[in-house]
Amino acid sequence: MRLALEQPVRARLVTPGYSELPIRVTLRYCAAEPFAVYVDFPAHVSDDGHGVTWTFARSLLEEGLDGAAGIGDVRIVPCGRSRTVLEFHAPHGMAVIRFGTASLRRFLQRSYGVVEPGSEDLGPELDLGLMSLLDGV
Repeated sequence: MRLALEQPVRARLVTPGYSELPIRVTLRYCAAEPFAVYVDFPAHVSDDGHGVTWTFARSLLEEGLDGAAGIGDVRIVPCGRSRTVLEFHAPHGMAVIRFGTASLRRFLQRSYGVVEPGSEDLGPELDLGLMSLLDGV
């Protein structure tokens, strides 16, 4: 059984007033955190020159491939049948990245090979978290 997945993907950083910048991001999924999807951005597209990773729910990606989804820091909007836009909102600004929908769908399908939808298990982390919230009650 495979425990992790990494998929490099071509995308385009949409910038106001400039042409789109082609970038290569890495989509990641890990069985240890079955509800999360990671998007790793290269250092050259960040303000501070360090790579940036955004994390959001795998279910948000699934929902966003078929219709607008997200109300928080990450929003996903299909643009026609072949493109999908991910918006990443932060206190200092917003990044808009355009992906080929087929690449995102392929990654999502591959993530199901790591952990099938509906079979996600938080295991002992959930129990520990609940115990700390409830203070041993």
